[in-house]
Amino acid sequence: MRLHVFIVAVFCCGFVDSRKIRGISSSYKRFYKEKKSFLCIDGSKIIPFEQVNDDYCDCEDGSDEPGTSACPRGRFYCTNLGFRPHYIPSSRVNDGICDCCDASDEYNSHARCQNTCWNLGQQERAYVEGQMRTLDEGLQLKQQLIEEGVLLWREKQAQLRDLQQVAEDLQIKLEEHRRRKHEADRLKEQTLKALEAGDSDLKRQNGTVSSTFKLLDSNKDGSITVEEVQARVTLVHDEERILSEDEAVALLGGGHQMDLFKFQHMLWDILTRGDKVKIKDTHSAAGGLVGEDPHLQAADRAAEWEATNLKKVEEAYDTVNTEISDLQKLLTIDYGPDWEFLFLNSQCYKLKVYEYTYTLCPFNQVTQKSSAGTEVSLGKWGMWAGTPKDQYSQMVYENGEPCWQGGSRSTTVTLTCGTETALRSVKEPSKCQYIMDFQTPVACQPVLKQRGIHSEL
Repeated sequence: MRLHVFIVAVFCCGFVDSRKIRGISSSYKRFYKEKKSFLCIDGSKIIPFEQVNDDYCDCEDGSDEPGTSACPRGRFYCTNLGFRPHYIPSSRVNDGICDCCDASDEYNSHARCQNTCWNLGQQERAYVEGQMRTLDEGLQLKQQLIEEGVLLWREKQAQLRDLQQVAEDLQIKLEEHRRRKHEADRLKEQTLKALEAGDSDLKRQNGTVSSTFKLLDSNKDGSITVEEVQARVTLVHDEERILSEDEAVALLGGGHQMDLFKFQHMLWDILTRGDKVKIKDTHSAAGGLVGEDPHLQAADRAAEWEATNLKKVEEAYDTVNTEISDLQKLLTIDYGPDWEFLFLNSQCYKLKVYEYTYTLCPFNQVTQKSSAGTEVSLGKWGMWAGTPKDQYSQMVYENGEPCWQGGSRSTTVTLTCGTETALRSVKEPSKCQYIMDFQTPVACQPVLKQRGIHSEL
């Protein structure tokens, strides 16, 4: 009798073990409480509870066979205690390949599976802890960069105000120098007109007569000869023709030479009128030598001096306005809510990938340079293009050099959290469309809960 009781007990125990519901998570256990019938989770069918996990698919959603491979749409839940739980397709159950780290998917196969969940959990915990340390350090560095960004922003604002004040001062100087140059030019013009009209005092006239005489007296012997007149004097209406000897003699008063006294009372008047003859390469006798007049020379020097000073002030004014324009453009860029990205401006980061060197200059451009030295623009700064929750997670650079297939090159830069600022990777997933991974502390974001090990760990 005792023997029969033992056999029944063993049979009963074996029956209970075979009815163990495998492949379900704790949140679904309420659907699999042992009773007379089982309702498919999608509500489509009621079956006897004995048909759960009987290796035959009764429910369309596969919910009656969570622990077998009978249903094509079924899922098996890997508990993976010590690691992250997850689902696998039920077709992988007892297929001889270990898909769950706790080997629960191969409970009735010949596969020799070891439970590796604890080691995997340790690795992931170490990884998550490392990520958290990186995040903490990155957030500390970010705070420093925010403080630096605020100071730099204020510094740029102050610099802009100073430049604008300098521009205002230079504007006043510019107007003053323009006025003085105008006066110098007007005085020079008046002096020139006075000389050309002969409206000068005797001293100036004598100086002009003497200068003209010296110009004609090429051999400096104190007299003007026929040859010297022919060499320096020409007809007003026929400048190409050389005066004949008789014409030169007539200008010399019938003689073959003339001293300064005769020149002043005879030939000077003829040259001054300028209706018949003139000194070569001049508009009139007086006009040809007005440049030697001391008053005109002084006026000319004054005009040149004022022109030089005006040019210097204009150049300084243009330089300051260029700096103001560049600074205003720099300050209109969105550097984040706390100006934390401002430090990236005017910086460039390089990465070599095979035969190409890629250069990212934030808020400016992206370039690609081959080993042969050919440089190609992959886009110019366009805008921030991150998600609504984190718009500063991506940069877009547009309108690069044309691609041979049409269109222009462009680059999308994804910013990731890190303790260093560096260009980490460059890919070209489609022709002339590039993506970059750019790591920097200012991309670190504080989080309430770091994604990592499941609570079951």
